[in-house]
Amino acid sequence: MNEYVYNESEWKSLSLTLVEYPRNDVFGKFMAILALAPLYIIATFSTISLRCRDLHTIFYFIGILLNEALNMTLKYLIKEPRPAVRDNYYVQFGMPSSHSQFMLFFTTYSILFLFKRLHQNSLVERIFRGIIVILMIIVTALICYGRLYLMYHTLSQVIVGAIIGFMTALIWFVFVHSILTPYVFPKIVSWRISEILLIRDTSLIPNIVFFEYTATRQESRARLRKNMKMQ
Repeated sequence: MNEYVYNESEWKSLSLTLVEYPRNDVFGKFMAILALAPLYIIATFSTISLRCRDLHTIFYFIGILLNEALNMTLKYLIKEPRPAVRDNYYVQFGMPSSHSQFMLFFTTYSILFLFKRLHQNSLVERIFRGIIVILMIIVTALICYGRLYLMYHTLSQVIVGAIIGFMTALIWFVFVHSILTPYVFPKIVSWRISEILLIRDTSLIPNIVFFEYTATRQESRARLRKNMKMQ
């Protein structure tokens, strides 16, 4: 049996989740953990899209993926290096920052969705919405700062990424809200394939959480009464 001799020069790391921070730096470690937020968000959206199968959620996720594709394209077109040289970069180019572009897209679109699409009438709902917005802004700001602190990007790379993410979110939200929602979504849900895959459009429901809660409660009560009659 031939034994393979490990040679470090012949191996390359897949650095999608590899984040370096200064040794014994607690704040740097915290920044490194926050840097993984985009991966958590993508995993969450994948799960929600498969679970809910709502067109707006699906196209929100598509917008996130398109924003990432735009960032990768710009990186290879501009080819501006990162401030610190490391061998484990997934992409060696740093303009624009993918983290700042991702987080600004996610936060901007989410805020627009909360204020434009969801209609919270009670004081508790408005307070909850405000808390969510503040938390998203804080996390986004920390992640953008972390790219500077960990020397993964320059200030200009972070700022340009943030601007592109913000503008892309605005454009995509207007496109989804003004064009896809009234004209395209009704056609998509009428397709046979959409019926098979249980694709739905909840755009006309102002508070989907409350609607699903009441629908589930009514169905549960109806089934409970039916079971009691059968006993």
